[in-house]
Amino acid sequence: MDTAARLAALSAAALLALASAATAQPAAPRLPPLDRSLPKRAEAIYRAVAPRVDTATAMDVVARMAPLWRLAGNPQFDQSLEWIDERLKAAGIATRYDTIPSNSQGWEMREAVLRLDGPGGEVVLSREQDRVPLAINSHPTPAEGLTVPLVDVGRGAEGADYDGKAVEGAVVLANGPLGVVWNQAVKARGAVGVISTQIAPYTQPDTTPEVLQWGSIPYEAERASFGFKATPRAARRLRERLAAGAVRVHVRVDSVFHRRPVRTLVAEFPGTRWPDDRVVLVAHVQEPGANDNASGSGTLLAAALAIQRAIADGKLRQPLRTLTLLWGDENRASDAWIAEDAARTSRVLAMMSLDMTGEDTAKTGGTFLIEKGPDPTAVWERPADPHSEWGASEVDRALLKGSFLNDLHLGVALRHARETGWVVRTNPYEGGSDHTSFTRAGVPALLNWHFTDRYYHTNLDTIDKVSATTMGHVATAVATTAWFLASADRSDVKPMERYLKKARDARLATERRTAAPPEVMEAWKTWYAETIASAKRLGESR
Repeated sequence: MDTAARLAALSAAALLALASAATAQPAAPRLPPLDRSLPKRAEAIYRAVAPRVDTATAMDVVARMAPLWRLAGNPQFDQSLEWIDERLKAAGIATRYDTIPSNSQGWEMREAVLRLDGPGGEVVLSREQDRVPLAINSHPTPAEGLTVPLVDVGRGAEGADYDGKAVEGAVVLANGPLGVVWNQAVKARGAVGVISTQIAPYTQPDTTPEVLQWGSIPYEAERASFGFKATPRAARRLRERLAAGAVRVHVRVDSVFHRRPVRTLVAEFPGTRWPDDRVVLVAHVQEPGANDNASGSGTLLAAALAIQRAIADGKLRQPLRTLTLLWGDENRASDAWIAEDAARTSRVLAMMSLDMTGEDTAKTGGTFLIEKGPDPTAVWERPADPHSEWGASEVDRALLKGSFLNDLHLGVALRHARETGWVVRTNPYEGGSDHTSFTRAGVPALLNWHFTDRYYHTNLDTIDKVSATTMGHVATAVATTAWFLASADRSDVKPMERYLKKARDARLATERRTAAPPEVMEAWKTWYAETIASAKRLGESR
């Protein structure tokens, strides 16, 4: 999940809340019993899909992708797409690649080592030891490496932090944000590289000294510099040595910038009646994590394969609308797909994003959440609908357009939870992944994800934190909802209207119980009037 801007904006209090949330699960919200009221077609699709979800194949793809630092345009990103493509084609699913003209760098880390003293000195940080310590956009050093002074500048985010310190030609050690430190140390003062020891409390660094949050520095071709993120253990070691006197470090970096277009893998189940109408599912491939987002990529693959098996076994008919699946670069792939054809986008019935969908909750602390498309909870905080630990963002009230998608997908997920014991929760719209792009384009969209994950955006987001069972849960719910929407016709309109009226009544009862202000009650009544009316779209072309 691409939430760097939101991370930067978090207050200290919010970060502490993230830390405590990672160790204690919040009480489950009171969700309406929608699972027992689903339209008959949704139940039939669920029964066809659920037993055909192949978690072994999903886990195999995640295991291959997880060790790789996948950035758009680099070989690891493309290789991951090709692994998914092979499995789709082997199952008989049609695929293609769309390309996005790009000036991105396609950065690839091949080697990164930082030692105390000289070339034979103690290894403090390395790719082999810490997996992703090197900052994105770091340039290679000479083949023999560099041995230069190490200078501690404290926070390193303000000019005053550098007063009286000779950092030109040195590596700067700081506890401020990596990019900010780079601008002050390298761009403004001629340092050759930086090491940031900053780390968020939610990673629980006191109990996990080997954790680090990966990061990036600005790309500037004329400045062949580098950056590292340090673990708490490495930070302590470096500062211990500095306390004893002057320190020199030896740095060797081998990295490559690949200049080529960014690819998006597209798979489609063509519609038979309204092929230009679509349901869209998206998982992003970039990032170096197992849960973020190899698990989303593997879960989407599992959903596609389950649908294909159900069709082959005669349990599902071909869809009336086209189901489109995208694997690509987060937000950029969605933005490009939307921008490429405005008329096509206008006929998308619904979209779902899959991001961090494989969490082993016992290890990560990350609870499964459906981040709803914008409804009144995105504007008015409500006791029955808490935000995730990221917290609320400013939401334009114009985005509050009632849609069947939120309640339909929640009901399907609860249906699966009733059978399996899966824990399902929701959070109001907050944005940050591919669903944001489609929401802004006026398409009903939501996010399937987990949070709070203490290993989010760290080197410890590894395959041992992924649960094949969880991926199976999410794949089942996503495939059922998507295929219902792709297959629905006029006969489903009345059942959906009855279903949505039950959802409305449950919501209004909840708001009355929690003494909602009149403004909130009116907002819900308006939203559900639009939601119930949206059911008519299921019986016609978009």
